[in-house]
Amino acid sequence: MNVALLGYGTVASAVCEGLLKNESLIKARCGVAIKPVVAVARTPKPNAPIPISTDLNEVLKREDIDIFVELMGGTDTALTAVKDLLKRKKPVITANKAILAHHRYELATLARHSFFGYEASVAGGLPIIRVLKEGLCANEITSIFGILNGTSNYILSSMSKSGTSFEAALQEAQGLGYAEADPSFDIKGLDAAHKLLILASLAFDLRTKPEDILIEGIEDISKDDMYFAREFDYEIKLLGIAKCEKNSVELRVHPAMIDKNKMLAKVGGVMNGVSVVGNLLGESLYYGAGAGGLATASAVISDLMDFARSKKPKTAMLGFEKKPKFTLTPRDKIYTKYYLRLKVEDKIGVLSKITLLMSKAGISVDSFLQKPKAKEPHSTLFFTTHHSFERQIEAFLKELSKQDFVKAKPFMMRIEKWD
Repeated sequence: MNVALLGYGTVASAVCEGLLKNESLIKARCGVAIKPVVAVARTPKPNAPIPISTDLNEVLKREDIDIFVELMGGTDTALTAVKDLLKRKKPVITANKAILAHHRYELATLARHSFFGYEASVAGGLPIIRVLKEGLCANEITSIFGILNGTSNYILSSMSKSGTSFEAALQEAQGLGYAEADPSFDIKGLDAAHKLLILASLAFDLRTKPEDILIEGIEDISKDDMYFAREFDYEIKLLGIAKCEKNSVELRVHPAMIDKNKMLAKVGGVMNGVSVVGNLLGESLYYGAGAGGLATASAVISDLMDFARSKKPKTAMLGFEKKPKFTLTPRDKIYTKYYLRLKVEDKIGVLSKITLLMSKAGISVDSFLQKPKAKEPHSTLFFTTHHSFERQIEAFLKELSKQDFVKAKPFMMRIEKWD
């Protein structure tokens, strides 16, 4: 079976390496020899073990290719290439979460008579796509909670363990190669949002785009928030969340406090973890490397082997082409517990004014902590609430921001619990 690699960066070169290194094992397990015969790159690669072409169109037209693997990244050129191949009923594998997040239903329609694999688009080497399509297909999924971005998880893990600032943890991650020079796509939650939308499509048939859902990043998390989390036995994680209630699904990506005894709270460093709750199995957890050349290559090669075993379209298992059964829960109807960090004047009456504003918004306090002032001129107050609606918290924060005793922008984080 001849394979063309569209792109020859870190992942594509790792796919090539894996196919050549494990050639006999792969053939024994799927009954077919899988051979990378050409790769496309912008510039020649003199030391590559296979021929490199700089002409994408020439490779796309080759009739001796059995399957094409899109690993170029980006959206414009990659999307055009994938659409062209699917229109011609050519089998395609992609690791491109961006084109799936924005165009997955269009691609699903084009792939009705082709093989279309995308296991590597979410959580690197974790087989979470196959888990939802096959392993848990008899379950009605009720929730997904995922740590889907290794860069953000590394930063938060570093802040939690060493007490360092966000800025210092980010610089450390960049020095180790875990964060890009411009890390905004990771730390602002966009990468995790793309992955969550793919999972939500499989679990709930939701036809949503990134701009439709709540996305918040980790850049405003401080050492004070880590201090509170330690005091109350929480860990802070950037979570992708899909929660189903009747026919409505909450979809959101944001930092959250979770019980430190939860298995997901123990997922540290650059690792990924996904908790899936089904109505038959209950909760199951999937843990592993969510990025990196070899981890992602593992998922790409698993799709290649899947195609080699059958060489048949898998439209029924694609998961993106169904008519939506669920609707997206509006943001103001999100219902959870909240954590608040406030920097205020240290004087009599401030606390009572805050609790009065909470009461007017229909919010009740669950816990309260005041951090020792040290050398700071103002007091830092921490609150957690009982379950409230997002609209109530937003109304409270709007009124709070008008108060003269508030000396910095209030910070809010959600507290998540699940069975």
